[in-house]
Amino acid sequence: MSQPGTASALRLMTVHAHPDDESSKGAATTAKYTDQGHEVMVVTCTGGEAGSILNPAMDRPDVLENMAAIRREEMAKAAEILGVQHRWLGFVDSGLPEGDPKPPLPEGCFALVDDEVATERLVRVVREFRPHVLVTYDENGGYPHPDHIKTHVISVAAFDAAGDPDRFPDAGEPWQPLKLYYSIGFTRARLVAFDAAIRARGEESPYTEWLANWDPSRPDLQDRVTTRIECAEWFDRRDAALIAHATQIDPTSRWFAVPREEQAEIWPWEDYELVRSLVDSPTPEDDLFAGISERVGVS
Repeated sequence: MSQPGTASALRLMTVHAHPDDESSKGAATTAKYTDQGHEVMVVTCTGGEAGSILNPAMDRPDVLENMAAIRREEMAKAAEILGVQHRWLGFVDSGLPEGDPKPPLPEGCFALVDDEVATERLVRVVREFRPHVLVTYDENGGYPHPDHIKTHVISVAAFDAAGDPDRFPDAGEPWQPLKLYYSIGFTRARLVAFDAAIRARGEESPYTEWLANWDPSRPDLQDRVTTRIECAEWFDRRDAALIAHATQIDPTSRWFAVPREEQAEIWPWEDYELVRSLVDSPTPEDDLFAGISERVGVS
C-alpha cells in the first residue's frame, strides 16, 4: 500500500465520533476500497471513554474499570480487520446525557471544545493524509448524540478550511478534498425490508417495535440518498469489525438478525448523501470516487 498522501492512490477519510462507529457505519465500503488498492483512513474523535457496556457477556467490573484501554484495543482490531489506517483525534467522550431535564455535559468533553480548536486538529490530519473524499455524519449526527453532532460540525468545517491557506496556516500545507458525503444508516425503507424478511420466515422481528415507534413526521433519510455502494461481498468483514468492539456489540443483537445471505439479496448496499463536490459527479452514483479519477489522473 502507498504511504499516506502519495499521488499513486485515491484516498478516502471517514470521520467518526467513537470507536465502533466506523464499523456500524460504512464499514463494508471501506473494506471494499482498501481491497481495491485505495487508501482509507478512519479518524475517531474521542476514545469512547464514557461508553456503556452494551454486551452482557462483557458486563464485568474489570472491563468497566479499564474501558478506555479496552476500547483502544477493540479499535485496533477493527481497523486491522477492515484494512484501514486509523488516527485518534484525542478528544474526550461526552457521554449521552439522559433524563428530563438532561444533566450538563462534563467539563472538557468533546462536545464543549471550541469549534475552531477541534476543527484545526482535524484539518492537520486532513492536510497530512490528503484525502480526495471525506465522509462524516449529517447535521443530526446520524442520531442526536452530542459527539456525533460535533463530529458533523468540525468535519464540514475542515472540508472547507483544509484547502484555504489563510485558515490554520500552522496546520500543514493546504489540501482540498474534492467530495463530502454524509453516511446514511438505517432508513425506514431499510428497516421495512429487513422486518418483512424476518417475518416472512415466521420469526419475531426485532425491527417491528422500532417501526411501530417511528415518528411519522420524521423525514426518511432514504430520500436523501444520492450514492449507493454495492458491497455485500464485504459484509462478513463489516460484521467481524463490529464484533471486535466486544464491549459495545452483542453478537446476538438485532445487528445480526438478518443473515448476511439475505442482506445481500435485500439490501446489498451502503448508502450516502453527496453534499459537496468539486468535480463532475452526476447523481445517482455507485462510487464515492466518481469524477475524481478523471480529475486527478489516478485510477
